[in-house]
Amino acid sequence: MIPDAIERSIVINASRERVWTVLTEPAFLGRWFGNGEPVKVDLRPGGLLVLDHGVHGVIPARIETVEPPRILSWRWSQGAAGEEPDDTNATRVEFTLTEDESSASTRLTMVESGFARLGLPGDEAAARHRANSGNWPGKLDQLRAECERSEG
Repeated sequence: MIPDAIERSIVINASRERVWTVLTEPAFLGRWFGNGEPVKVDLRPGGLLVLDHGVHGVIPARIETVEPPRILSWRWSQGAAGEEPDDTNATRVEFTLTEDESSASTRLTMVESGFARLGLPGDEAAARHRANSGNWPGKLDQLRAECERSEG
């Protein structure tokens, strides 16, 4: 059986507003989650987010939730690069930001879900879950470093 979700939480030594900025602005998104170039993003429900993952190709995502500075979610294809996300090929990525007023830090929780419902062969869906599980810690570390470097 394929696990359905990946969940990771990190604490970032930056304000929730700063983390939101790094999470959503094209230049920052491109640095921590792309190839270094600003990404294309239409930051509204239904808007398109285009991530360039270099060797993994260009991955379009559809924004689902935008509630600054608390929640951002998108759906992205787990199929071929360039494939538009739909009900059979996509997982949902949700970032939730909560502030810790006592330490002026932000807890970011990322949940990627929908692996068990992918319309891919079981071994392919399991491979996507393993790959994404392995990649999220590094991406979240990059996000944290970008937030903490930019704060101040």
